[in-house]
Amino acid sequence: MRVDILTCQPELLESPFAHSIVKRAQDKGLAEIHLHQLRDHAVNKHGQIDDYLFGGGAGMVLRVEPIAAWIDELQAQRPYDAIIYLTPDGETLRQPLANRLSLLGNIIMLCGHYKGVDQRIREHYVTHEISVGDFVLSGGELAAAILVDAIVRLLPGVLGNEESALSDSFQDDLLAPPVYTRPAEWRGLAVPEILLSGNTPKIEEWRHEQALARTRAKRPDLLKE
Repeated sequence: MRVDILTCQPELLESPFAHSIVKRAQDKGLAEIHLHQLRDHAVNKHGQIDDYLFGGGAGMVLRVEPIAAWIDELQAQRPYDAIIYLTPDGETLRQPLANRLSLLGNIIMLCGHYKGVDQRIREHYVTHEISVGDFVLSGGELAAAILVDAIVRLLPGVLGNEESALSDSFQDDLLAPPVYTRPAEWRGLAVPEILLSGNTPKIEEWRHEQALARTRAKRPDLLKE
């Protein structure tokens, strides 16, 4: 998978992609992540990429030209399966969406900033609009980091055990059950005996019951859906 990210603050994304699972994916050649500075296609020598709102109002808007120039340049080099705009008014990121996006080959992500991007970019180029939650960030960079991490960890070969991703929360619309490791007893608190029994069918039954109970207590909305 190749991910090209258009941003006016690439420095915010350098650290998240230089560590942990995303770095492992890049080292294995399973993912490529490229950061592109929008100011490289600024509209003037001062590096301008934004302007005032037509019709008045507070805040600035990212202009059409720098974004379009980058997308046109990238699309001239290869086809892209998705052009994603990170925005608070997009579709909320959930596990099924991350699963679908992980099957794609080449993706462009556009990080909004200020009051957002000129609507014409959204209408002419963008194929997916995604939000990471019902709140506003200073820019789309942190949202892009979250989306990349959610997608890349699902690529075959990235995780040491591919079944690990399949048992994560939300994969079956349930929260994950409690997990335990050694020691079997700590400060008088013991691991549930069923997990030490070696009876795999009973363990899986217990885990499913725990997942249901946890989801019912913490996220009953998931059960309704």
